[in-house]
Amino acid sequence: MELFYRRVGADKPAMVIIHGLYGASDNWMSLAKIWSEHFTVYVVDQRNHGQSPHSAIHTYSAMCDDILELLDHQKINKAVILGHSMGGKTAMRLAMDYPQRVEALVVIDIAPKNYTLATDQQVAAHHQILDGLNALDLSQIQRREQVEMALNSAIPEERTKQFIMKNLKRRSEGGFEWKLNLKVLTEQMPSIAEGFYSHEIYRHITGFPVLFIKGENSPYIKPTDHNLILDIFPTADIVSIPNAGHWIHAEAPEILAQTVINYLLP
Repeated sequence: MELFYRRVGADKPAMVIIHGLYGASDNWMSLAKIWSEHFTVYVVDQRNHGQSPHSAIHTYSAMCDDILELLDHQKINKAVILGHSMGGKTAMRLAMDYPQRVEALVVIDIAPKNYTLATDQQVAAHHQILDGLNALDLSQIQRREQVEMALNSAIPEERTKQFIMKNLKRRSEGGFEWKLNLKVLTEQMPSIAEGFYSHEIYRHITGFPVLFIKGENSPYIKPTDHNLILDIFPTADIVSIPNAGHWIHAEAPEILAQTVINYLLP
């Protein structure tokens, strides 16, 4: 699938940024501009998000192949692959399937585990968000404020709600629609939550730098997940951003930017 992407910078080593669930390329443009001092940065919209095409298929294998297609189309032999949340799993899958195309791997606030098997409540929270979005009848909506009010119970955390609201688009003929492919994302949540530990592609990945970055206040990477990360990526470094939750790129962008630069360009 040919993804929509934004490019920042030129004539430098390539970096590809892959957003997470409900995200889009424009969420990462401030960081892309910082990193473009050192890299030519490609910021993608993953399938079923942003301005990229919709598809009934939403697996990490397919999303990995989307990134590979971008690399091939841009004639990029190797790139720094940076992914957040769902995009972090896409990045991991690319490193597993095509390690020869990866200059370095940066995974932000996601582990390679199957979250449907965890005692954590992340998947339940996503189901609550998607149920809230699917329950909205946008044909009856005249103003964005109506959507915000309707989502208060499903998405009580204001930062998350405002992040989701960036996906609301006014239609040229009037009214609103979601940029997200809600139907497929809802149906494919088990695939989105799946892990790689017992997957057939599981193997020890070495040969390039690997950095996992977690938010100190986020439950997505727990101390008990470190052994799994190191089983798959034995040379990985795992660092924590203080006073940050899952949305590190919004909550601590300057610290995140410098952490990545310091690691990739010591």
